[in-house]
Amino acid sequence: MEANIHFPDPALIKEELINKYPAKVAKKRSKSIVINDPETIPEVQANVRTVPGIITQRGCSYAGCKGVVLGPTRDIVNITHGPIGCSFYSWLTRRNQTRPESPEHENFITYCFSTDMQEENVVFGGEKKLKVAIQEAYDLFHPKAIAIFSTCPVGLIGDDVHAAAKEMKEKLGDCNVFGFSCEGYRGVSQSAGHHIANNGVFKHMVGRNSKPAEGKFKINLLGEYNIGGDAFEIERIFEKCGLNLVASFSGNSTVGQIENAHMADLNVILCHRSINYMGDMMETKYGIPWMKVNFVGAESSAKSLRKIAEYFDDAELRARIEEVIAEEMPKVQAVIDEIRPRTEGKTAMLFVGGSRAHHYQDLFNELGMTTIAAGYEFAHRDDYEGRQVLPSIKIDADSKNIEELKVTADPELYSPRKSEAELEALKEKGLEINGYEGMMKQMQRKSLVIDDVSHYESEKLIELYKPDIFCAGIKEKYVVQKMGVPLKQLHSYDYGGPYTGFEGAVNFYKDIDRMVNNPVWKLIKAPWEKAETESLEASYVTQ
Repeated sequence: MEANIHFPDPALIKEELINKYPAKVAKKRSKSIVINDPETIPEVQANVRTVPGIITQRGCSYAGCKGVVLGPTRDIVNITHGPIGCSFYSWLTRRNQTRPESPEHENFITYCFSTDMQEENVVFGGEKKLKVAIQEAYDLFHPKAIAIFSTCPVGLIGDDVHAAAKEMKEKLGDCNVFGFSCEGYRGVSQSAGHHIANNGVFKHMVGRNSKPAEGKFKINLLGEYNIGGDAFEIERIFEKCGLNLVASFSGNSTVGQIENAHMADLNVILCHRSINYMGDMMETKYGIPWMKVNFVGAESSAKSLRKIAEYFDDAELRARIEEVIAEEMPKVQAVIDEIRPRTEGKTAMLFVGGSRAHHYQDLFNELGMTTIAAGYEFAHRDDYEGRQVLPSIKIDADSKNIEELKVTADPELYSPRKSEAELEALKEKGLEINGYEGMMKQMQRKSLVIDDVSHYESEKLIELYKPDIFCAGIKEKYVVQKMGVPLKQLHSYDYGGPYTGFEGAVNFYKDIDRMVNNPVWKLIKAPWEKAETESLEASYVTQ
């Protein structure tokens, strides 16, 4: 199936996007802008450094480590070692929600912990100040764990956060203290921080509590960060189906749950990029297979539940899941029937990190909308083309800066949940175990796939395609809306959510209906629609 044929030739669009760049820049950007063909997936350049001078949507390694992966765990004290500006950036900016068991239970998400490094600390070193901060946090809150996150100045001056953490852990005795070398410059994007966070959580948290998990169908939910309450909706569905959630990485999570995660029987992964390392390491060490799922979209949620039922191969579970789907879907369908006539045929662009640029296409499809261009901020090639390309991806210098853990089977805790024969039988049935087809397989032919889209490219795409909605982050939101196009913020959902599961799908349909059918956007003139005397033209230095 092809994207709407009344749009310009995507090859001409691509040429328009790069023709103002200097020759070397144009050559590089050309590799990251591809015309999709789901039958013959083209190679896309990804996980490479952004060209200096281009305005990118990307974040830093620290944002990926502290802000994304560790931030949503409510009873861990996360201390940012660095200037206060970095710490404030990570403080509740993603709208991670949590639900303590009672008002007396710990919830540190609302706090902002930082060593607040000053000029003298940068000159003379900040390790002493860090140890004082750890002691102060312990004395005030007595948390189960304290994590330390290095920002750029820490790496530049050489503070050893790992040595400080080890010393304080031995001193405190009953508090797990560990550090992350996640300086913002350490990778090409926040993806490096995800990898570093996975390594640290795996080394210092997973496997510390081997108490048998309760329930018959024990699963971990990986890559769900409870933005806008997403995890609450998935938890509701799991409970209704009789699935026991051992741990979430890391929406609405606790230290104890993560320490006990190795007692589950299946890992299900939502955001492939941010957490796939954890799935691989837990399988190698503990024998827990992982499976890619998607709970964004009603049909996708139903499909994912059926995949889980197929994995456990239990007639009672399968029947219960079908009952839940049968109960939930009519409510969803009623809203689709009401809204779809108003959204049918409209177009969307998605340039969002993680798997969101992929997953949210399912929700737009349910509304009859077409995704004409999409891409990620921090993806690797396998997020676009599928994991089958992993053997052909070359490890570059930036990736070598990230530690690759040497993981082996645990002599006491390794227990394969499924035999090789059972896993092969599941694969023969069409169940994808330890695999991911990527985003491009699902996108329509002749749609555009653009990695690390620049501000200039975004403007040209909007000018040439005139989409009905643009999905990105807060940095892009108001610039795009000044062009007369509504922007749906899919990093923190603005003020909306949840958008996962069945009830979340209904929330999304209603929000998108209000946005794309609001007449106010027609009253705004984009820069290219104004008189020549009013417009501003950027000039580019080519020599």
